[in-house]
Amino acid sequence: MKVLTRLALGFLVAGWTVGVQAQTYPQKPIRLIVPIAAGSVTDVILRAAANELQPRLGQPLIIENKGGAAGILGAQSCAQSAPDGYTICAVYHNTMSYNPLLFTKLPYRPDAIAPIGRLFFLVEGVFVSSDLQVATIAELKAKAQARPDALNYATLGEGSLPDLFLRWMNNQWSTKIQGIPYKGGGPAAQALMGGEAQITRFGVGNFLGALDSGKVKALAVSSPQRSPLLPDVPTAAEAGIGDYPGIGWWGLGAPKGTPPEAIERISTEFVKLFNEPKFKAFLDQQAVMSAPTSPEAFVTFLDEDRKAAELLIRIANTKAEEYKEGH
Repeated sequence: MKVLTRLALGFLVAGWTVGVQAQTYPQKPIRLIVPIAAGSVTDVILRAAANELQPRLGQPLIIENKGGAAGILGAQSCAQSAPDGYTICAVYHNTMSYNPLLFTKLPYRPDAIAPIGRLFFLVEGVFVSSDLQVATIAELKAKAQARPDALNYATLGEGSLPDLFLRWMNNQWSTKIQGIPYKGGGPAAQALMGGEAQITRFGVGNFLGALDSGKVKALAVSSPQRSPLLPDVPTAAEAGIGDYPGIGWWGLGAPKGTPPEAIERISTEFVKLFNEPKFKAFLDQQAVMSAPTSPEAFVTFLDEDRKAAELLIRIANTKAEEYKEGH
C-alpha cells in the first residue's frame, strides 16, 4: 500500500512539474534563425516582431541570420538544432516546398522542421535598373529577345523563387538572361541601384528605398490589385505575366520533436501579434499581407503550396540538381 501511495505521489509530482514547465516557458532567450540576409524585408519584420514579443514572452527572441543558398543553410541549421523549444526558425516557400523538388542530397529534410504557422504573403514586384531604359514588361521582353544572353538578373541562389521566375521567363521568352545570386532582397536592391544587376523579382518591401532613389523602376506587382504603395505600377495580369503560378510566403518552424507547449506558445503569440491592427499597418508599409495561421492550418497550406511548386517547376522546365555547398 505504501509503495502504491509513493508511486501515486510520484506521478502527481511529475504531472505537476510538466504543468509548471508548460506555464513558465520560456525560461531563457529563444534563438530565431532567419535564412536570409540582415536588412531584407523579412528580417526587418521579424526583428520588429521580436521587439513586440519580448515583454509578452518574458524572454528575448535573438535573431540569427543565415542567408544564401535558397534558404538551405538556415533550414539545415534549424533541422539540426536541439528540439528543446529554444530554437525556432523562419521558413518560406523555398525551404519547405521548392528545395526538395529542385535539389537532390539536401542537407536537411522538410519533415525535420515542425510547422508553427504561416505569417504573411509577400507582395512581389518585377524590378529593373533604370540604366536598362525600359518602362514596361513588353519593353523588357523585347530588349531581352533582341539581346538573348546580354542581360543579367539578381536571384537568391539556384532554386529560389526569384531564380524560378528567371527560368520561367527564359523559357517563355526564349531568352538566356543570366542569374547572379545574392543573400537577400536588400543586397539585390543595392545591386540594381549600383548597376551590378539589371533585373529581378523580389518582395516590394525590399525595393522601396531603391525606387525612391530613382535608380530602380518597378514594372509589375504580384498582388491581385495594385499596391497602395505603388499605385502607378500595373499588376502582373495587367502587365501580361499573370499566368505565373509562384507565390512568396513566410512562416515559422522548429526542430522536429520540439515540445508541443513551446510550439503552441510561440504560435499563439505570433498569431495574436500579426492580427493586431497596429502591427498589420506596419506590415502594409513593408508591402506584405498578414496571413497568420495555426500549426494545423499551416500543414494544410504546405500541402497546397507543394502542389503549386510542382506545377511551377514543370512549367519552368527545371530538373532537379545535386545540391553542392556554396552553390
